[in-house]
Amino acid sequence: MPIHIVQKGDNLWKLSQEYGVSVNRIISANGLEEPGKLVSGEALFIPDAQPRYTVRPGDTLQAIANRYDVTVKSIMDTNQLKSPTSIYAGQRLTIPLLYHQVAEGETLTTIAASYNTTPQAIQTANQLSSPSDIFVSQMLKIPETPKPVIDVNGFLTQFGHQGARTLREHENTLTYASPFAHRIEADGGLGDLDDVPIVQTALRYGVLPMMAITNFSSTETGTELAHTILSSDPLQNTLIQNTVTMMKSKGYRGLNIDFENVLPQDKDNYNQFLQKAANRLHAEGFFISSSLAPKTSADQKGLLYEAHDYPVHGRLMDFVVLMTYEWGYRFGPPQAISPIGQIRKVLEYAVSVIPKNKIMMGFQVYARDWLLPHVKGMQAETFDIQEAISRALQYNATIQYDASAQSPYYPYTDAQGKSHEVWFEDARSAQAKFELAKSFNLRGISYWVLDYPFPQNWALLQDNFIISRK
Repeated sequence: MPIHIVQKGDNLWKLSQEYGVSVNRIISANGLEEPGKLVSGEALFIPDAQPRYTVRPGDTLQAIANRYDVTVKSIMDTNQLKSPTSIYAGQRLTIPLLYHQVAEGETLTTIAASYNTTPQAIQTANQLSSPSDIFVSQMLKIPETPKPVIDVNGFLTQFGHQGARTLREHENTLTYASPFAHRIEADGGLGDLDDVPIVQTALRYGVLPMMAITNFSSTETGTELAHTILSSDPLQNTLIQNTVTMMKSKGYRGLNIDFENVLPQDKDNYNQFLQKAANRLHAEGFFISSSLAPKTSADQKGLLYEAHDYPVHGRLMDFVVLMTYEWGYRFGPPQAISPIGQIRKVLEYAVSVIPKNKIMMGFQVYARDWLLPHVKGMQAETFDIQEAISRALQYNATIQYDASAQSPYYPYTDAQGKSHEVWFEDARSAQAKFELAKSFNLRGISYWVLDYPFPQNWALLQDNFIISRK
């Protein structure tokens, strides 16, 4: 899974020759909108040079696997096949077999480290008489390395047919899809969404649709609304009944509860509500999850944190989504939106009180542009990763990388002479988060939000993990 940092003089043809991968595969994996223009400091994910096989009449998956000395399961996982018989003549299959072209100065040890395998495994796979029996430009077979299996959730804030189109673009990288969100009402009712096209599309492609309910909006914190519901047993019961009714009518398979800015004195009532909701949904055959503020200790102060009781959520919920982002807040000073050190602190606390197999790590896929000098209360502009690259091109910026935060950023001066600072995500920062999820052996990753395009993330995600389908 090479990640190439663009240097002055680089072009796609040069990278294609260097890595033995076609130009079109590099363009596709990174969603390059202007392939002839690369940004200095830009991180490009280089997809592995895996062979492709065209299925012939009479082929079986076992025969194809034997031909390439790989397992049937690995071909099924790579190509998202639901059964060994779901192949047909003319179908193009990616074979999970890697090759590496030896470069000047490389050894089996350095090559093995790049692919998370051992020199001995490469030596055996290539029938080399000794570790030194390699030469420049030699093509080495890299033995298959098992990938962790994880759940992946994606929240969507576009609804109707547009939301369904977005879901279709990502269906092979998702376990759950969650339109965000049905807002609770003071009488225990729920606001509605045009979410049926998303639910139907999810079910068609084997993705579990997860309904989301929340107390806040873009203009209201929802503190008083949450208090109204949580302080009343009858209203709690009404809200749960209305939620179950809507889930059944629309075809949802599970629920995510995202109550934020809850008063500290409402913590016990919130826990009671979660117990009631879990009991009812489990009895009805639904799964249930919750979204949690990124706490680093049980006694962390603040309206966002105090009512979120990690041990209780971990006990009652089938899984939780940790909202491990927003340190680079849109009204705050410029900084990494999800610095790796802060995420690690949250995970260290979370795994001490919640089973690892119930924890989904949050991953934001958006960028922010702050005007400098920053004035308190001034709002940064939020947009997608593709736009961050476009602006770097437009203003001839050089992308830099904060090794401590594991996040890319760049300064630039606009046409009016105003200074800006942009923080975003790239293949390097995504890989750092994937490694963190692996090191903690988490259930999976939850994306906020699918509406923001980030092509190289999805290619890299599949390079690191097998996505679970329930």
